[in-house]
Amino acid sequence: MIQSYKKKYQLADKYDAIIIGTGMGSLTTGALLAKEGKKILLLEKHYTAGGFTHVFKRKGFEWDVGIHYIGEVGRPNSPITKLFEYISNGNLKWADMGEVYDKIIIGSKCYNLVKGVENFKNQLKEYFPEEHIAIDTYVDHIFAANKAMSKFYAVKAIPVLLSKILGKFMQKDYLKYADKTTYELISSITQNKDLIKVLTGQYGDYGLPPKESSFAMHASVVKHYFSGGNFPVGGSSKIADTVTSVISDQGGTTLVNAGVEEIIIKNNKAVGVKMLDGKEFFSKTIISGAGVINTYKKLLPVTVAEKYGLLDKLKKVNPSVAHVSLYIGLNGSPDELDLPKNNLWIYPEKNDHDTCVENYLKDLNSEFPVVYVSFPSAKDPDWSNRYPGKSTIDIITLVPYELFEPWKDSKWMKRGEDYDELKESISKRLFEVLFKQLPHLKDKIDCYELSSPLSTSHFVNYDKGEIYGLDHTPERFRQKFLQPRTPIKGLFLTGQDIVTAGVGGALFAGLITASAITGKNFMKKIYKS
Repeated sequence: MIQSYKKKYQLADKYDAIIIGTGMGSLTTGALLAKEGKKILLLEKHYTAGGFTHVFKRKGFEWDVGIHYIGEVGRPNSPITKLFEYISNGNLKWADMGEVYDKIIIGSKCYNLVKGVENFKNQLKEYFPEEHIAIDTYVDHIFAANKAMSKFYAVKAIPVLLSKILGKFMQKDYLKYADKTTYELISSITQNKDLIKVLTGQYGDYGLPPKESSFAMHASVVKHYFSGGNFPVGGSSKIADTVTSVISDQGGTTLVNAGVEEIIIKNNKAVGVKMLDGKEFFSKTIISGAGVINTYKKLLPVTVAEKYGLLDKLKKVNPSVAHVSLYIGLNGSPDELDLPKNNLWIYPEKNDHDTCVENYLKDLNSEFPVVYVSFPSAKDPDWSNRYPGKSTIDIITLVPYELFEPWKDSKWMKRGEDYDELKESISKRLFEVLFKQLPHLKDKIDCYELSSPLSTSHFVNYDKGEIYGLDHTPERFRQKFLQPRTPIKGLFLTGQDIVTAGVGGALFAGLITASAITGKNFMKKIYKS
């Protein structure tokens, strides 16, 4: 049954734009358009809004599904800070995670990633005193790639004719970095295998190991955290709460349990959406934040997708990696349990990242290629006000979707004993990794639950349980169809598929989509406001 998100609602007779999905890209697009006086209808299939920014509650605990830390919001005048302030009317607050935001743990060795560019470099130089030049050169490349990025994405927002004239020139500098793999570029700077492994120790933030991922994606993530990590005060649900309030203040509506069956196309124009319950909504502007694969394969009539060659375009991209996430509830406050704010990236001692992934895929009982541990309750200063005497931990690792595929046609929470046993075996292995780092937590566990790729597929509608939309290979950045405009008049795309992985990428995707629709330079307007 379709319901309103948070507030009572009355459907308007007419909406200026209908947005499918309520992930970060959709929320951003919706808020920017709403602040231009547009009446927006947001439609979410899930029972709550927010996409990967939503939370779920169970057994007296609350877990953040996709937000583990955000960079740049610690800098008062950064573009990401200004954009978040604008779309939330300044009601979204952030807590600093401290000097160390990530710990890269390789076997028995631990390497701290510390905030501040010079601090970051100096700390690495202490670990690798023979690699001063390589470390400086590496950071220079990180900045150069990011400097070239703005022009690359501006092409996706400017008028079509202008992009045809200037596009090649504006994108060439960025493509020099995007065309290279992470390993290709870094190994041209240094041959120190340990340093390379540390420098690429955040690859789980975009899902592809160094020899497969585009350096452009790597550079985006690394720079994103140079000013440290931050967490939303009050939990990640505050993102959807604050942004949907901005949309509703302008007469917009956010509906949950509101699955879209099909985008209605008439005379080669997108004119509305047909819901799973048969109801129809109409608007001259339809925006899909459901992912490019979902949009073109599932939401468009097949005849329309084929007419414009959209299914052929999808053959040029692949879904990103699937994952499992172990959500743990503990007895004791974060202070009592001495939980850190920083994240842990835990890797096998031997072999490079790519080899570790290869070995794992050959034998799933071998050592996990990466285990990520986050302590959201320790990061949120408001946590203990809401959940006194309790704490939470999230542990994530990558898994092949095929491991869970035999149960893809079963129902959520009712997938059978074999499925539950598989999840339990993975959970136990992840606990072993956790207790090796924090053995004092062994008797503090209250409850736990493992979400599989099928859970991601069920709630976020990604077929293969992918966490980052499309794979961030060098080839991905060459796909011109990954942009807000589609060949169908009135139909636009938003979300991480048209920019890059994660909340930051989806945030700026929303900006680009809103700019493509209105022709306005929103960042210029935001900095003037």
